[in-house]
Amino acid sequence: MKKNSCGGQSNSKPDRKAIEKKRRNDMKILCSKLASLIPHHNFKPSKEIASQQDQLDLAAVYIKHLRERIEKLKRLKEEAMRSMEASSSMMERTASVGLTSPVLELRDLGSSIELVLITGLNKNFMLYEVISIFEQEGAEVVSASFSTVGGKIFHTLHAQAKLSRVGVETTRVCQRLQELIKSY
Repeated sequence: MKKNSCGGQSNSKPDRKAIEKKRRNDMKILCSKLASLIPHHNFKPSKEIASQQDQLDLAAVYIKHLRERIEKLKRLKEEAMRSMEASSSMMERTASVGLTSPVLELRDLGSSIELVLITGLNKNFMLYEVISIFEQEGAEVVSASFSTVGGKIFHTLHAQAKLSRVGVETTRVCQRLQELIKSY
């Protein structure tokens, strides 16, 4: 060890060692905190995480998964906002024009289909016929709702393809629905 001019040992080495030891302990604590934030279902049940490197790798994978999920949710939100804007513009059109015949709007949302159908109160409209068309074309209705506003009934149906490989031809569904509406 080096001696300083006064004959004593230099304090710089023990200080560096203490600083480095404190830094390593701080990093260990931070890694433990990070590992504690990862949900337990993301741990591999076959082995316990042994090293800090494994913990950091798992945290990185989990953060990437969360980012992808955030992006997916943002896209879904944007689609829902566009859908709401389109629905509100359709309501405005039907309110301003006056509803003499049913209004049909079919949206292809990729793996699912949304149908908005607006009819007058005086129309004897059979919703089961619409559901039958969806089923005949290979779609399964997963939700259906209606609301009455003024003198109009707003029907909303959500369907998805029974077989995702085959899908549903929305143009054919739309054509058959328009034929059904004309018959009323």
